[in-house]
Amino acid sequence: MRFIHTADWHLGRLFHGQHLTEDQAYLLMEFLRMVTETKAEAVIIAGDIYDRAVPPTEAVELFDEVLAKLLLEKKVRVFYIAGNHDSAQRLDFGRRIMAGQGLFVRGSLTPSLEPVIVEDAYGPVYFQLFPYMEPAGVRAVFGGDEGWDFDAATGRVVEAGAACIPQGVRSVAIAHAFLAGGQVSDSERPLSVGGSSNVSPRYYRSFSYTALGHLHNPQRAGADHIRYSGSLMKYSFEESSQQKSLAVVDLDAQGKAAVELLPLLPKHDMRRIRGYFDDILRDRDRYPASDDYLLAELLDTDTILDVHGKLETIFPNLMQIDRPNLNSRSALADAGQVRRQQSEAELFAGFFQDMTGEALTEEQRSVFAETADGVFRREREGKI
Repeated sequence: MRFIHTADWHLGRLFHGQHLTEDQAYLLMEFLRMVTETKAEAVIIAGDIYDRAVPPTEAVELFDEVLAKLLLEKKVRVFYIAGNHDSAQRLDFGRRIMAGQGLFVRGSLTPSLEPVIVEDAYGPVYFQLFPYMEPAGVRAVFGGDEGWDFDAATGRVVEAGAACIPQGVRSVAIAHAFLAGGQVSDSERPLSVGGSSNVSPRYYRSFSYTALGHLHNPQRAGADHIRYSGSLMKYSFEESSQQKSLAVVDLDAQGKAAVELLPLLPKHDMRRIRGYFDDILRDRDRYPASDDYLLAELLDTDTILDVHGKLETIFPNLMQIDRPNLNSRSALADAGQVRRQQSEAELFAGFFQDMTGEALTEEQRSVFAETADGVFRREREGKI
C-alpha cells in the first residue's frame, strides 16, 4: 500500500499580520498534484489542520475544496485527526456519514478504539487513529491516576489501541504528540506549561508505520518507521533552513515501510539575509531582489532613517528587521531579547520575584502551570 503522510497545515495562519491562506492554497494544489503523480491510495493528515479552534471562513473553504478533490476526483481514502490547535468537536462533525465516502476522522478521544481496516493486494492494513490528548482528557475517558503526565496517559491509550489489532498484521498509527528527543521549532506551541509533555517512542514500535504530527521539522522519532512529516510550509524564520516535504510511504507485504520525501516548494519562501545596510541596498549580486518573506539582520551600529521603506522597494515582503549591534548598546533591549526566549513559567517566576522579592514555591509553580494550561485549553476550544 502506498500512502502520503502530511501534518501541521495550520490553515488560517497569520504571519506578521499577513494572511497565509493564498500561500497554503498554492502548496495544497501542489500536494494534490503529487497525490496523483505518486498514485497514492490514501492520505494521512496527522493533526493541526487549522491554526486555531475557530478558523476563518477561507481556511474552512480551502480544506473543504482539498477534501472534495481527494475523495470525489482522485478517489483516495483520507485519514485525519485533531491536533492541539484544532477543535476536536468541530472536526468530528459528520464523521460517521463521511466514513462511507472513504473519509476517516477522529477528533475526540473515545472509549472505543476500533481501527479502520483497509484491504490492499496483500491483505488488510489496520489504521489506528490517536487524536491529540491531554492527561485530564485521558482520565475522563479511560480513568487512571491523577498523577499521570503526558507519557503515562498517552501510553495507556496507545497500548489499548494496539491491543485492538491482531498480532502479526500490518498496522499504521496516526498520532499528534511530542515524542522525546524531537527537534522543535519556535512556531510550535508547547503542549504543557508545567511538567514534561514528552512521550516515549516505544509505545509506537509495534506498528508498521507511525505518522506523527506536531513537530514542524521533518524527522524520524526513535526509529525509521516512526516519523514526523513536518509542517506544510515554514511558519517562522527559525524554520528558514528547513526543507518542507511530504512523506510517501510504501508498505510491503511484510509490513516494512519504505519512505521517500518529496519537497514542497512554496510560492514565497521564508529567508534571512544578513549584512550592512548599504551593501544590502546596493549589491544585487549578493542580495538579489526577492518577493520571499524576509528577515533582514543589519550589522550597522548607527541609526538609519526609514530602513523598512528603503529595503521594501527591493524586498516587498520584508517582514522583520533585526539590529543586533544597535540593540547591544541598550540594556533594556537586551532584557527584552532574554524575555522573548523565556517560557511562560519563567516569565511569571521572574515577575513574581520582582514584585514580592521572593521566589515561587513548587506549589505556586504547580498552580500557575495548571492555570496557564487551562487558559490555553480554552483558547484551543474557542472558548476565549
